[in-house]
Amino acid sequence: MADIEPNFPDTDQATSKADARKAARKRGFLIFAGVVALVAAGVGIYEWIEGGRYVETDNAYVAAEVAQVTPLVAGPVRRVAVNNTQVVRKGDVLVELDPTDAKIALAAAEADYADALRKVRQTIATGTALSAQVGEKQADIARMTAQVQVAMADVQRAEIDLKRRQSLVGDGAVSGEELTTARNAYASAQGQLAAARANLAAAQAARGTANGQEAANAALVTGTTPETNPQVLAAKARLDQARINLDRTVIRAPVSGVVTQRTVQVGQSVAVGSPMMTIVPISQAYVDANYKESQLAHVRPGQPVTLTSDLYGDDVVYHGRVVGFSGGTGSALAVIPAQNATGNWIKVVQRLPVRVALDPHELGAHPLRIGLSMDATIDTRPEKDRSQTGQN
Repeated sequence: MADIEPNFPDTDQATSKADARKAARKRGFLIFAGVVALVAAGVGIYEWIEGGRYVETDNAYVAAEVAQVTPLVAGPVRRVAVNNTQVVRKGDVLVELDPTDAKIALAAAEADYADALRKVRQTIATGTALSAQVGEKQADIARMTAQVQVAMADVQRAEIDLKRRQSLVGDGAVSGEELTTARNAYASAQGQLAAARANLAAAQAARGTANGQEAANAALVTGTTPETNPQVLAAKARLDQARINLDRTVIRAPVSGVVTQRTVQVGQSVAVGSPMMTIVPISQAYVDANYKESQLAHVRPGQPVTLTSDLYGDDVVYHGRVVGFSGGTGSALAVIPAQNATGNWIKVVQRLPVRVALDPHELGAHPLRIGLSMDATIDTRPEKDRSQTGQN
């Protein structure tokens, strides 16, 4: 009986299917490896082309030059017109102080100014009167001079008459009584001359006094008008200050922004310079991006920056420009700087704040608040390359 070989069709078919699956799996792995290789090559090419052209950081925060509101005059608070989170515009009334004391001070300054004007006008009028007195004293001197001349003539005439009579006494032509009369007349003329000279000296002294008074008075008003006199100007300055102090009892917003940190209350007595509230000008916000020192080799002022905020997510992209760099790293400018002059020093990569100015229109559409986190990416490519790609 011949041997019959057994036939196992099911076994051969299973083996074929297993081989096919292995082949398919191998092709799949090859395709996957090819895709991975292509992706890696693409990433490598991208990094080779674009690597170093963009520097990014998520260590960036919104900041702004906040305005602290403080009173410039002291007084009790009469009204507070705003609350925290309220949006105000520049010039809006924030706080009103009691103006009673300021109004009284203004009234006193107005009275002092009017009194100064009155005194200056009086001084000018006194100058006119003193000038008239000087003219009068000059006339007195002229009159006294004439009287001296008349008295000198009388002395000369009495002296001649006395000498003539004395020469006739020996001849008996003149009696003793006549001689005595002549002597008395001569003595009287000398006395009148002395009195006239004394009156002339007094008149000259009076003129000197009048001249001095006129000069002293003129020194107060010469070269000025009542409005430009120094005393009037000083009173006017005090009046202007009183008006300013009254105006300062109404405290207005120095900038447009959002009210924060309001501490003032109605009835509180505030001193000059005491903090009352802070206004954050959110329309003027900027970003301080803290880059590692190793990232800043190609960063320059003016380069474009794209930013996103955790507040709005990646759907809102802000555009800005590099303004400049801080004068020192964060650790160097800390309240207590790190002391590295020790034997246990370990090098730590430092971060330098980079100031980024934001587009005001984008800020208006999507307002930010100070302290919010930002992601910032700086395009460090040359300007001509950015122009060619339309990204300048």
